[in-house]
Amino acid sequence: MCTAATYKTKDFYFGRTLDYEISYGDQVVITPRNYVFDLREGGQLKNHYAMIGMACVMENYPLYYDAVNEKGLGIAGLNFVGNASYKKPVEGKDNITQFELIPWILGKCATVKEARQLLKNMNLIDTPFLPDLPVAQLHWIIADKEECITLESLEEGMKIYDNPVGVLTNNPPFNYQMFNLNNYMQLAVENRSNTFSENLELNQYSRGMGGMGLPGDLSSQSRFVRVAFVKMNSLSGDSEEESVSQFFHILGSVDQQRGCCKLGEDKYEITLYTSCCNTDKGIYYYNTYDNHQISAVDMHKADLEGEKLYTYAPIKGEQIRMQN
Repeated sequence: MCTAATYKTKDFYFGRTLDYEISYGDQVVITPRNYVFDLREGGQLKNHYAMIGMACVMENYPLYYDAVNEKGLGIAGLNFVGNASYKKPVEGKDNITQFELIPWILGKCATVKEARQLLKNMNLIDTPFLPDLPVAQLHWIIADKEECITLESLEEGMKIYDNPVGVLTNNPPFNYQMFNLNNYMQLAVENRSNTFSENLELNQYSRGMGGMGLPGDLSSQSRFVRVAFVKMNSLSGDSEEESVSQFFHILGSVDQQRGCCKLGEDKYEITLYTSCCNTDKGIYYYNTYDNHQISAVDMHKADLEGEKLYTYAPIKGEQIRMQN
């Protein structure tokens, strides 16, 4: 499963964890403005905004998991198994496959406001990238420094939700996730007074007891609550170093360790990577399960007028700095 979040200090930050049992050869990929996307239902996407993100490149095509464009708009797709529903092509609509959605939005839109308008005529279709490659069941978080939305394609149709917490995980659908936060409205960052009974002398024996009840398991609903609480109460300086560091700490609250989520014989879900993109500067930061040092790729150091993808393999070996 996965978790995505936004964070704003002086600049705006957007990123996610990708939690899965295997990697598909993920790479940090810069798509320049003149790379041509051939759309499955006709037409081409060219002369678009440049973008950077983590993707699996197949047949020279970037299958983005998450990405940000040069204007500061970010999108991440997260597993939504059992609820995602895609349709067949419809005449008169923008028929877009789920794997085309991220480049289509980021290529055309500079803001969430523009994305809302573009989505009005979109029909998300069920065409696979390859005949033997299953269609990923996803929903999406779309954000800029001004607003954030969640996009879900359900059996009953397309849903676009305002996302005031700037967080997304997996199931259940987003409106249920938001409603569930009502069950945790008593959480606090400060210690609480005794409201159990005025006839009992109850003492606070530890710091942090205002957060008692915050879920700690790895389910998507619990991760939503935990990251929402941590993110909404998070404080840091506004320098790049402080902001990026704090973002990784926010998503670190739902980091998944090998051995804790068993999926089958010798299969365990882990946090393959965590990303954080400064959407104002176009710098994509990341770390991986076996390398906690933060690495970065700057999209503006590539030729954004080019036609070919720029790919960077993640640094996976642990980087330990010896001090003596």
